[in-house]
Order: sequence, then C-alpha cells, then structure tokens
Amino acid sequence: MARRERVMRMSVEQPLWRALAGYRVLTLFYAAGLFATAYGRFPRPGVAIAYYCVLFVWTLATLPRVASAAHCTKRFLAADLALAVGGILLTPLADAHARIADGGPTLPSIWTAGSVLAFAVKGGWRWAAVASTAVALANLVERGTPARDTVHNVMLVWVASIAIGYVVEVARASERTLARALEIEAATRERERLARDIHDGVLQVLAMVQRRGAVIGGEAAELGRLAGEQEVALRTLVSGGLVPVSRVSESAADGAVVRVVEDDGYDGYDAYDGERGEEPVDLRALLAPYAGSRTALAEPGAPVPLPAAVARQVAAAVGAALDNVRHHVGEDARAWILVEDEPDAVLVTVRDEGPGIPEGRLAQAEGEGRLGVAQSIRGRLRDVGGTAELISVPGQGTEVELNVPKRAKPARGKTESR
Repeated sequence: MARRERVMRMSVEQPLWRALAGYRVLTLFYAAGLFATAYGRFPRPGVAIAYYCVLFVWTLATLPRVASAAHCTKRFLAADLALAVGGILLTPLADAHARIADGGPTLPSIWTAGSVLAFAVKGGWRWAAVASTAVALANLVERGTPARDTVHNVMLVWVASIAIGYVVEVARASERTLARALEIEAATRERERLARDIHDGVLQVLAMVQRRGAVIGGEAAELGRLAGEQEVALRTLVSGGLVPVSRVSESAADGAVVRVVEDDGYDGYDAYDGERGEEPVDLRALLAPYAGSRTALAEPGAPVPLPAAVARQVAAAVGAALDNVRHHVGEDARAWILVEDEPDAVLVTVRDEGPGIPEGRLAQAEGEGRLGVAQSIRGRLRDVGGTAELISVPGQGTEVELNVPKRAKPARGKTESR
C-alpha cells in the first residue's frame, strides 16, 4: 500500500514540485537583481547582503527538499517560512523608510511565495492558509500601515496559495479514487476469468452428474442430487456481484428477433500483454476439433492469424456456444460454424437449429448465476476487445456472432430489438 501511495503522489504532485524548485531559483536571482539595481539607495546594504547570502545558500542547498513530498518535511517548511518572514521583517533595517512607504519590494520579494506554495502542495489549502496568513502579517508589520498595494499583494498570495492547495487535494482524492477503481476492475476481471474456467469445467461436470444420476436412479440419484446442490452453491459463489444486468430487450413482441450486443469497452488485447511475444496462430486449427458429424465448419482457404491468447479465447467461446447447443437443444442437434476473415476483423458465427431463446431467458439465466453466455462467451470476447452478438428467432434457432477486431478498439455495449 505504501508503494501504491508513493507512485500515486508522484504522478499527481511531481510536476508541481519540479515547478516549485524552478520558481525558487528564478525568484532568488530576481530578488538579488532588484537589490543590485537599487544598491546605492540602501542605507545599510550590509544587512541585505548578509540576508541574500543566507538566502542563496539555503535555496540551492534545499533544492532536494522540494523534489518531492517525502523530502519536504514539516521542519523544513517551518524553517523555510521563517526565512521568508525574517527577510520581510529585516527590510526596514536595510532599506530606507521612504522606499518602503512608496511600495518598494521586501528583501525576499516574490521568493516568499515559494515558501507559501510549498505549504500548499505539501498539505493542501489549510496549510496554505496558515503560511499565507503569516506572510500577510509580516508584510503589514514591515509597512506599518495597510497600504493598498500591500493589501493587494497579500490577498493575491493568500488566494492563489489556497486555490493551489485545494486543487492539489482534489487531485489526490481523484487519483485515490482512480487507483481504487482500477484495483476493483482488476479483481473483477480476475474473478470473471476464474468464473469462466469453473463454468467450463467444474459446473459442467456437476450438471452432467446430476442428469446422469437422475436417469440411473438408486444411489446414483442421491449422488446426482448432491451434485446438483453443489452446482447451485458454486454458481452462486462465482456469480455473486459479478454478472451485470442483462441487456436483453424485454419489450420485443412474440416472434420478434431479440438481439444482444455486449461489450464493456476493454482496451483490446491489453489483457494479454504478457503473451504478446507468442507467435500468431491460425484460428482454423483451434476450431477444427469442434467439427464433426453434427457440427459443420466452414472456413476460408487461407490461414486466419490471430494473437495466440486471443485465438484461444475465441475458440473457447465457440466451444461454450456449442456446449449450450448440446445442453439446450440436444446431443444430436446440428450446428454450423462459419469463419470469415475480413480486412479489419475476424467474424465467427455459430448457428444451431434449435427452438431459439425464449424472451427474458438470458436475463433469468444471469440472475441464477448461469455464466455460459454472460462470461464464457461475452466475457471472453469483451476481454480481447471484441463483441458477442446473440440473434435468436423463436422457432428458427440461435446465432452467436463473435467479432474480433484485428486492431482492437474499445467499444461501448448496446442493445437492440426489432
């Protein structure tokens, strides 16, 4: 957690600290230049020279202190502000009263604002308010009377430092929120991946044991009943807070086409950065094992190359779609797989001859924790930057269209009905 906080602060504050370091150096030379141009009008220039020597050494020696929030400690901030306030209060000892009354600059001049800004960046607007108030009081004491230009300069520093401090606090809060959101997203995606694996393996086996046990009867029926209970419990566990509300249209009339398009905008193949070193594979080779007497595979005459991890996910989604066909239509149901290699995308369509998906069935299945469509198909395509589209006409079967862009781009999900 400490490491995450450190990285977060660098990303938000580091440019401000660099700018502050540059500001302190530039304003140091500016203040010294102002003194040099008016040297002859100082009745006691030795006081000013001594102060500038201290200021010069302090500014350059403490540059590492303003390199980051970790090095800029409270003691340093207090000493830095004391040097700025001390320079303001020393001005009447070095400069002529007439110049001070006419609005002449203090010894540290605008270098003082650097001390106040350090408080703002380090501690937010409350620290900035304390530091700027101390500088304001020192300026009023130095001038003796609250002249208009003095009040103007004091208010300018006060408002600017508090505004910067407030912006820093908002930026920190925003980055903490973003870091938390990214952490939740990563955990959710990992849960989705595990849920898909469980669905494709353990849950399928438990469901098969339940069905076969009921057919065999006797002790096998009891075993099947227990397997069914475990299946329900496991589905509830892996789907808790995981599956979003179905985007299936609930307003389509009987006989209408129900179209579901699901993609939540993941950035393409980024989920597989660690596997980008793999050679592309021919998607046809991964889909060939699914072909059989009841499943026809139509493919291009040329290879269909995809990144290895992406091709595996597409093939797994096709396998999940065929599992749904066998489970919901029957072991002897016919299915067709069509692979199309478009210039900018690879399209894979799985079609069956079943009765179609009843209206509202997908929403009900997701609510029951059945992840075949939600995770094993749509989730896999979403993770590789693609889309999964289900087109179902009652009495005319179901089509699952998988679209994988060759150059993955994030997209928003949508739902249509017609």
